[in-house]
Parts: sequence; structure tokens; C-alpha cells
Amino acid sequence: MSVLVHISDTHFGTEEPPVVAAVQQLVRDEKPQAVILSGDITQRARSAQFAAARRFCDSLGVPHLLTLPGNHDIPLYNVAARLFSPYGKYMDCFGSDLEPEIELPDVLVLGVNTTRPERHKDGEVSRRQIQRVVDRLRDRRPDQLRIVVTHQPACVMRPEDEKDRLHGGEKAVVAWSGAGADLVLGGHIHLPYVSDICALAHGAPRTMYCVQAGTAVSHRVRHGTPNSLNIIRWEAPAAGAARTCRVERWDYELASGRFALAHPYDLQLGD
Repeated sequence: MSVLVHISDTHFGTEEPPVVAAVQQLVRDEKPQAVILSGDITQRARSAQFAAARRFCDSLGVPHLLTLPGNHDIPLYNVAARLFSPYGKYMDCFGSDLEPEIELPDVLVLGVNTTRPERHKDGEVSRRQIQRVVDRLRDRRPDQLRIVVTHQPACVMRPEDEKDRLHGGEKAVVAWSGAGADLVLGGHIHLPYVSDICALAHGAPRTMYCVQAGTAVSHRVRHGTPNSLNIIRWEAPAAGAARTCRVERWDYELASGRFALAHPYDLQLGD
């Protein structure tokens, strides 16, 4: 079985040290093959914040790490940097590939950079990005779990979150579901949920789930939810068996100082 940990919106510079320690302990306990960090790694894209985030990621000791920039990882107040080197400090710590991927024997994870310096906090996915993911998904192996990662949410559950939805997201989820994606992971709004995108996106041709993470370690919790993260468990089915995936939401418990399983979801995937 492959185990992946999905965290988001760490906002280093606003992190809570006990919660950071609890994430480190959970990763040690679960021993995942990969950690996926879906953006807003820092609070204000400062060098010290990126350095702290890099130390945290290194401390997890996982075989594979996929990170994406979020809107907070682009300088806000340094106008020159925002214009001429918006990803400079991010790339200094996490490398020059802004759309990385992880390919394991039974899992394919594709990162999509949905930040746009000119859009401030809004995200966007372009036609070229949509097609790149479609082409890569069509080249997949049949026994792989197929995951796409964005920062801004591909779908939202509440009307008041529609303003934060990924621009171009409707076209993206229809195209990606048709090409075989199973999960689209995201963050940005600090609201954890799992939703069948087919119920929300018109024309989505097969089952695909939107999996959102809350803020993993920051004090910037919202919507009455605690710090949270997701654990994804996948085992390729035997020939002829249904494809199923388990997604678990784990919440930080102040009393115990640990993350605990809060909501398990057993998802029936498409072919």
C-alpha cells in the first residue's frame, strides 16, 4: 500500500511549534512514501520563512516531496521582486521546477502552478496547463492512482467561497476527469473537505474527487476547524476489482498535542 500525506497552507512565519512537532511525529509514525505541500508555504515569502519551511520539510525524512507555490509565496510588499523575480526565494529553497511531479509504481502526482503574480491572491489554470496534465494522464500506467495538485480549489462547497475558486477550474476538472484523474488536491481557503467534483462541475465525464486541506501548522485557522492534514492510502486492485481509495482527514487535538483521525472517506474511483 502507498501512503501519501497532503498538507497545505503552512504559512511559516505564523506556525505553531507544538503543531509542527505533531506533524513531524505523525509522519514518523505513518512512514509515507511522499509528502505533498499544496502552497502557501510561507506567510510573506521572506527568506527566513522559506528557510524554516525547508528545514521542516527536510525533517520529515520522506523519500519524495512535492511542493507548489501559493499566492503567499510571492512577495507582496516588495514590488520589484514581485514584478521581476516573483518565485526567486521559493526556487532558492525548493528548486526551479514550479510544476513538479512524483511517479511511483502505483501512484502518479502532477503539480500545477496556479499562482499568478498579477492576480494577487486569485489563481488560474491556463489551457496549456490543462492540456499538459491531460497528455500526462493519458500516458499513465493503468494501475496508478492519478492525482493532480493545485493551490486554489478546483471546486468549492459554499457559495461564499466561489470568489476563491480557481479561474479556469471548471474546464480543468472536466478535462482532467475525462483523462483519468482520480483526485485533485488543494488548499488556499483553509477549509478541509472531500467532494465528488461530478456533482459540482457540469460535464465531468467520470468520478473525480476534490480533496481540500486546512492549514497544517499555522495559527491562521478558519471556519471553526482546527489544524488539519490528509492521509491518502492506495493499493492497486486485483484484476477486475473495483478501484477504491481511502482519504483520511486528521485534526490536531490541543488536549493530546497530537493529530488524530477525524474523518475517513472510502472513495469509489472511476476506471
